Amino acid sequence: MRLNRAAATLAAVLLLAGCTGGPAASTAAAPAASVDLSSCPTSQPAAMAKDTSKLVTLTTAKGAIAIKVEGALSPIAAGNFVALAQCGYYTGVVFQRLVPGFVIQGGDGTYGRMPNPNMTRVGTGGPGYKIADEPVNGTYTRGTVAMAKTSQPNSADSQFFIVLAAIQLPSTYQIFGHVTSGMDAVDAIAAMPNSGDPNNTALQPVAMDKVTVSNP
Repeated sequence: MRLNRAAATLAAVLLLAGCTGGPAASTAAAPAASVDLSSCPTSQPAAMAKDTSKLVTLTTAKGAIAIKVEGALSPIAAGNFVALAQCGYYTGVVFQRLVPGFVIQGGDGTYGRMPNPNMTRVGTGGPGYKIADEPVNGTYTRGTVAMAKTSQPNSADSQFFIVLAAIQLPSTYQIFGHVTSGMDAVDAIAAMPNSGDPNNTALQPVAMDKVTVSNP
C-alpha cells in the first residue's frame, strides 16, 4: 500500500513539471545578475550522438552529484541537458520538489533560481521551449536521471528528477543518465523539509551552486 500511495504522489509531482503560464507567471524574479544566460538555447538543442557521453557535476551545499549523461539512452534529452548545463542555465537553480524514498526534482530555471523571493512559483517554469519525446531505454532504478514532464506529449523542458529507489512509472519520462557518485548528497537533499503531499515542495531548497561538464 505504501508503494501505491507514494507512486501516486510521485506521478502528481512529475506531472506538475513545466506547466508555465497563468496570471502569476509574470511576477517571477529575474535570474541572479551573476548568471549570464545569453548563450543558452532558445529551442531544442542538437541531439547527442549515440556513441557520446558526458559527465555533468552538480555542486551543492550537501555535496557534489556526478551524472553520466549518455546519448545512447536518449539523444534528444541528453543533448538538451548538457546544453543547458554548459550555458549556465542550471547554476543557482534549486531542487524544488522532494519525495523521500522516491525522487528529488529540480531544473526550473525560470522560478527556481536562487536567490528568488517568488518561491511560491517554483516548479512551474522552464527554458521557454519543449523537447520531443523519445522511446525510454532502461528502468527507473536508484540513481536514474530522467526528464520531468506534464501529461501532454512533447512537454519536457529543463526539469529533471533523480530516482532514490527503484520505482514503477509509465515509460514516458526520458532517461538520459545515471548518478555515478554523490548519491549521499542526493539522499541528504531528499531529507530536507518539504510541504508534504501532494506537491512535496522543498521548504529550504538546495541549489546547484556550480555545474560543470567534462568527459567521463
